[in-house]
Amino acid sequence: MSRLPASPALAARSDWSFPVDGMSCAACAGRVERALRAVPGVAEASVNMATEIASVRAEAPLAFDGLEAAVRKAGYAARAPEQPAPPPPSEAQAWRPVIVAAALSVPLLLPMAGALVGLDWAWPAWLQFLLATPVQFWFGARFYAGAWRALRGGGANMDVLVALGTSAAYGLSLYEWWAAARMPGMATGHLYFEAGAVVITLVLLGKQLESRAKRQTTQALRALQALQPPTARVRRDGVDSDIAVAQLRAGDLLVVRPGERFAADGLVVEGDSHVDESLVTGESLPVARGPGERVTGGAINGEGLLLVRVTAVGAESTLARIVRLVESAQEKKAPIQRLVDRVSAVFVPVVCGVALLTLLGWGLGSGDWQRALLDAVAVLVIACPCALGLATPTALMAGTGVAARHGILIKDAEALEIAHDVSVVAFDKTGTLTEGRPMLVACVAADGDAARLLALTAAVQGGSNHPLARAVLDMAHGTNARVPAASAHRAVPGKGVSALVRVPADPRSTADPRSTAEARLAEAIAASAIMSARQSAGLSPGTGFALDAEHETDLAAQERELRLGSARWMVELGVDLEPLAARAAELQALGRTVSWLADVTHATPELLGLVAFGDRLRDGAIDAVQRLRAEGVRTVMISGDGRASAEGVAHLLGIAEVHAEVLPGEKASLLASLRSLSSADGPRARKRAVRVAMVGDGLNDAPALAAADVGIAMASGTDVAMEAAGITLMRSDPRLVADALDISRRCVAKIRQNLFWAFAYNVAGIGLAAAGLLSPMVAGAAMAFSSVSVVANALTLRRWKAG
Repeated sequence: MSRLPASPALAARSDWSFPVDGMSCAACAGRVERALRAVPGVAEASVNMATEIASVRAEAPLAFDGLEAAVRKAGYAARAPEQPAPPPPSEAQAWRPVIVAAALSVPLLLPMAGALVGLDWAWPAWLQFLLATPVQFWFGARFYAGAWRALRGGGANMDVLVALGTSAAYGLSLYEWWAAARMPGMATGHLYFEAGAVVITLVLLGKQLESRAKRQTTQALRALQALQPPTARVRRDGVDSDIAVAQLRAGDLLVVRPGERFAADGLVVEGDSHVDESLVTGESLPVARGPGERVTGGAINGEGLLLVRVTAVGAESTLARIVRLVESAQEKKAPIQRLVDRVSAVFVPVVCGVALLTLLGWGLGSGDWQRALLDAVAVLVIACPCALGLATPTALMAGTGVAARHGILIKDAEALEIAHDVSVVAFDKTGTLTEGRPMLVACVAADGDAARLLALTAAVQGGSNHPLARAVLDMAHGTNARVPAASAHRAVPGKGVSALVRVPADPRSTADPRSTAEARLAEAIAASAIMSARQSAGLSPGTGFALDAEHETDLAAQERELRLGSARWMVELGVDLEPLAARAAELQALGRTVSWLADVTHATPELLGLVAFGDRLRDGAIDAVQRLRAEGVRTVMISGDGRASAEGVAHLLGIAEVHAEVLPGEKASLLASLRSLSSADGPRARKRAVRVAMVGDGLNDAPALAAADVGIAMASGTDVAMEAAGITLMRSDPRLVADALDISRRCVAKIRQNLFWAFAYNVAGIGLAAAGLLSPMVAGAAMAFSSVSVVANALTLRRWKAG
C-alpha cells in the first residue's frame, strides 16, 4: 500500500486520534496497537475496530510522521487527522462486487442442487475454472493483499485465513483437473472451485452487511454533526446578511427566524419564542426563551423572531463539545475489550495450528487427503475473528449514540461499562437535587398582614444584590406589591441589613389595588415552594400568614428605621422574638433560612415578622430517587450546607442517609467509606466493595466527581465539574441519572451477549469443522452470519427509551 504522507502543517502533539485503513479484524487492530506502543515516547495506544480510529497518548509532544511510519510498517495505512476521508462509495457501487461475485458463483452450485434431486448438471472443468477464477483473484484480491500486509508485518489476520482456505480449495481443484488431463480416458474427479468462490462471495456479503450496520451505529453522531446550519443571518451595522457559519464571531448579532436552527450559542437580546432542543439536550418539549436567556447552537427556533448575541462559536460551542465527547467515547475501548484483545492476539496462529492438525489427522487417519484438506479449509474459514472484534465497540457506539440523543453524554467507555454495576449514588444537594436558587417560601407577619410585611422587607432589601434579597424582590414584583421608598441602606456584615423606609399613609397602598395583595402573595408563595406551600414551608391554608384585609397598624406616614437579619442580631437589638419563635422553629426544622424584620425607630423595638427562604427542588428529583430505590440502588446526600437544611430536603426526597456540613476536600474521602458496605445483615454479614457514583454540578464537587467510580455532572454546572466527570447530563434533570445507569446496564448486557455468541460461534464452529461436519461453504456462511448477527444485536440498543 502506498504511503500517505503526513501533512507538513501538523504540529507535534501529546494526543493523537487518526483513521487507520486496511484493517479487517480484531487481530489487525491488535497489531496496529502493538506497533504504535513500540514508538518511542508513546505511553498508551488504542485502536477501535468498529470506528477504525487509533488513539495515541504520548509522554511528550510527538510528530505524526513516526506514528504513520509505525502503522505502515505493520502493514496498514494511517491518515492524518486533517486529511479528508475518501468519499464513501454509493450504495450501488458498494453492492456491485457482491452481486457480480454471486452471479459467477451461483452457477457453480447448480450441480450440487441437481444432485439432490437425482440430476447430473455437472459443468465441464474449463467452465468451472472460468467462473471461479475471477471470483478468486479479482474479487478475492482484497484478501490476498490484506494477508500479504499482515504476514509482511509479522502477524496473521482474517485475510490470511480466507486466503489460505480458498486458495487450498482452488488449488486442489486445479490439481484434480490436471491429474485427469494427464491420463486420457479417465474422468475428471470432483472439483472444488465452487467452495472457494462461494466462500469469498459469502465473506464479501458479510463484510458489506457489516459495514452497513456499522454505519447505522454512528447515525446518532452524524445527526449531531448535521445540526449546525451552513449559513447564518447576521445583523451588522443595521444590515442583515447571510454569511458562512465559519465566519461568525463572538458578539455578532444573529437574526433567527421561525423554524430556523441557531447557528451558534448565544443570549437572546430581543424577542420571545419556544425552542426545540431535543437533539441537543434530549428535552422532549420546546422550552420558552426570552431576553437574557441562553440558546444552544443546533436547536430549532419556534414561532417567534429572535435576535441572539453570539457567545461561543466553532470548537467552543456546546454542539461541538457534545460531538467531541461522543467521538471520544466511541473511539476508546471498554475494559472488557482487553480480554478480546488477548484472545485475538493468539487467535489466528492457533486456528492455523488447528487446521494443520485437522489436515494431518484426517489425512493420516483415513487416507482421504482431499476430504482432509476440505475439513482444514472449513476450519480456516469459519474461524474469522471479526465477530470478536466487533462485539464490544459496536455496542458501545450504539449505546453512546442513543444516550447522546436523550441528553446523556458519556465521555469514555470505561464510565459506561462501570456504571452498570453502581449500587450507591451520592447526590450533592445545591444545584443538583435543588435549583441552587433561594426562593421566598414563607412570610409570617406578627400582626397577620403578610402583604405589608413583604412590601416592607422588599424596601429594606432594595439596595442589595444578595441572593436572598433577590428572592424577596422577585416575590414582591410577582405579586405587584408597591414597595415603599427607602434610603440609607446599610449592610451589617454577619448580621443583616438596615434602611430608613417611608411607609405610606394608607397601608393598603402597598398592595396592588386591582386585587388583594394577600391573595397574590399566597398564590406566589404556594407556586414557588419546594413542592407546594404545605411541603416547602409546612403551611396549611391560612396558616402562617392569616391575612386580614381590614387590619391596619400605626405605621402610617412616617419614616421608620427597619432592620432585617438573623435572630442573634435581633436579640442584640432587644427585639422580642417569642411571638413567632414556635413558627420559626418549625420552618428551621424543615431546613429553611429564617430572617427577622423589626422596627427599631423607638426605644422599644417592635417585631414585624419573619421571612423564610428555601431552595426549590429540581423537577423530577423525587422521581429520580424513587426510581433508583426501586432498582435497588442506595441513595445518599452529601452537602456542605447546614444539617437542618440538608435533612429537610432529604426528607422531602425520601433519602434516609444524609452527610451535611461536608467540606469539598472531605467529599472524596467520604466516597471511599461508602464503597465498603455490608453484603448481608446478621452474623454472616461480610464486607464487599461496591461501585459508587457521584452526582454534582459545582466547582467544589470536582474532587468527588473524579474520585468516584463514576462521576456524573450536570451541564448547568461548572466546566471543571464536567471535565472531572465521566458522564455529563445535558439537562438539569436528576431523572437522567437513573437513565444513564439503565443505558449502561443494557449496553453491557449487549456486550456480554455479543461476546458469548462470538466465542460460541468460533468454539462450536471450529469443533464441528475439525470433526468433518461442516463444508467450506457452510463454514463461510456461518462466519458471515456471526459478524452480522453481532452488529445487528448491538443495533437493538437504538430502540432504547428513557424511563
